[in-house]
Amino acid sequence: VRAWQSRPLDPVYAAVFLDAIVIKVRDNQAVQNKPAYIAVGVDADGEKHVLGIWVAKTAPQAATDGEGARFWGSVMTDLKNRGVRDILIACVDGLKGFEGAITAAFPGTVVQRCVVHLIRNSLRPVARRDAAEVAAELRKIYTAPTAEAAFDALAAFAESPWGKKYPQAVKPWEDAWDTFIPFLAFPPAVRKLLYTTNSIESLNYQLRKVTKARGHFPTDDAAVKLLWLAIVNIEDKRARERPARRRASGRRSDQPAR
Repeated sequence: VRAWQSRPLDPVYAAVFLDAIVIKVRDNQAVQNKPAYIAVGVDADGEKHVLGIWVAKTAPQAATDGEGARFWGSVMTDLKNRGVRDILIACVDGLKGFEGAITAAFPGTVVQRCVVHLIRNSLRPVARRDAAEVAAELRKIYTAPTAEAAFDALAAFAESPWGKKYPQAVKPWEDAWDTFIPFLAFPPAVRKLLYTTNSIESLNYQLRKVTKARGHFPTDDAAVKLLWLAIVNIEDKRARERPARRRASGRRSDQPAR
């Protein structure tokens, strides 16, 4: 596990997604919920790889800005020490201290609020029977051709019957607007990469199944070891599937994606 966690990484990643799953760990004679952050990097060939696992000592909602900055600073230092020199886009969910830490380590990185998390947060107060229709209206915001058009779409949603019925569905977009709009400057292919995160959601789903079945862990290291075993199995399966995907796209198995 330590060898995997300290292995050399590529110098450049087109995008890095940071997400967390909650694990239960016995600490100070009590079982606590801790976030285990998983970083998934998209390399120059368009392939996704898990870059590492970091267990935070404090839950994100309880962390102070200083604690968040120190934690994310240590994560960025780890990535740099393992060879990462640039990240083009970092996709996160409003994590405390993250934006400052990543721009300090990688000044040219665009920090993007995760669109999938924005949609999920926006739909949280929506009744299940209305979720599909509200999601269809929200889609007009993040598929808008420009930031101005997205702003108009958000305003139209806020004034619509759905927006009036669920005003809390508007707030996540308003609060995250400055870190959401960088996404709109990219062409459609890049946008799709950023908001189509099915593989990452699938990874998290499989990791949650593994940790839920185990209950709680005696130490952080025990939790990381089990997560690592699950990730190795998942990435081995992805590696076996890559030649088939490349043949389907008309590329040789040794030919990089464009």
